[in-house]
Amino acid sequence: MQKANHNYTNFSLKKAKELRSDMTIFEQKLWFNLRAKRFMGLKFRRQAPIGNYIVDFVCKEKDLIIELDGSGHLEEGQTQHDEIRDKFLKEQGYKIIRVYNNEINNNIDNVLEEIRLNVL
Repeated sequence: MQKANHNYTNFSLKKAKELRSDMTIFEQKLWFNLRAKRFMGLKFRRQAPIGNYIVDFVCKEKDLIIELDGSGHLEEGQTQHDEIRDKFLKEQGYKIIRVYNNEINNNIDNVLEEIRLNVL
């Protein structure tokens, strides 16, 4: 399976940089646990462009994407967009974990365990 073309547009790079500097509290909390190879010695990137999309977190070594979803992701139009996006990313060989913001807030240890199980 061939990986996505990571020759992103200048717009994607600029947007990703903006998103990195304006992280939600939930993204910050998860990033604290993933950054600097703190999690199982793996390198994660945040707000990383892949093809035409920007993913919340990616570990390229394990082909794993972590997406944090707020309540807006339950709306019909957004759900369809997420399905199309996920289909593309899976076609590129990535596994996707979707986590709701309240899961980060209520029990981050369970979220980290789910991530751990997906990288083994």
